[in-house]
Amino acid sequence: MRNKDDERLILEKEILENHKRYSERKKIYQNYGFDIDEERKFVLDKAKPISGNILEVGTGKGHFALILAREGYRFTSIDISEEEQRLAKLNLKYFGLEDFVDLRVENAGHLSFEDKSFNVIFSVNTIHHLENPFKVMDELARVITPEGKIVLSDFTRDGFDILDKIHAQEGKEHHKAVFNLKDINRYFWEKGFRTEEQNSRFQNILIAYMQVA
Repeated sequence: MRNKDDERLILEKEILENHKRYSERKKIYQNYGFDIDEERKFVLDKAKPISGNILEVGTGKGHFALILAREGYRFTSIDISEEEQRLAKLNLKYFGLEDFVDLRVENAGHLSFEDKSFNVIFSVNTIHHLENPFKVMDELARVITPEGKIVLSDFTRDGFDILDKIHAQEGKEHHKAVFNLKDINRYFWEKGFRTEEQNSRFQNILIAYMQVA
C-alpha cells in the first residue's frame, strides 16, 4: 500500500517526465520556425483587454492555458478528453500554476454552464478538429455575455503545413475537418455578431462580439 511520500514521489516523477515530453515537442516545432509560446502569446495580445469570467474551450496539452495563467488570469478550461486534461494539469503543476485554472472534462457541444456566464471565451487550434463546429458555436454564443467576446484561432496554411510535416515524420496523419474560420465568420455574421480578423504567419484569429442594441 502506497503512503503519502510514495504518492508524492510518483507524482513528481510524472510531472518531470511530462514536462520533458512537452519541451521536446516544443523543440520539434521550433525546428520548423514555429514558436508555440510566441504564437499563443500573439493570440492573447490580440484579444486584450481581457477581464471578467474567462473560458477556454479545448485545453489540449495546456499550451494556451499556461500563457493565460502566466499572465495572472484565473479561468475555466474544458476539454472532452480526460487524458488531455490530466496532461495539461501536469504541465500547470510543473510551473506552479495549477491553482489559476479550473480544468473540467466537458463536451463543448453540450456545456454545463448557465447562459451568459463568461465575458471572454477562447478556443485555440480546436476548430479544425470539430466535425460540427456550429453546434459548439451555438453553445459559445449562449454562454457569452452581451458585452463579451469570443476569440477563435486556428492554423494558417503555413501552420497546417508544419503540422502535416511533423505528423508525417512520426508516421501519423493530422486529421482536419471540412470547416474553417471562414465558415465560422459567416455563422457569426448571420447570428448578428460583429467580427474582426487578425493573423500571423501561422495563426488566423477571429474575434466575435455580440452587437448589443
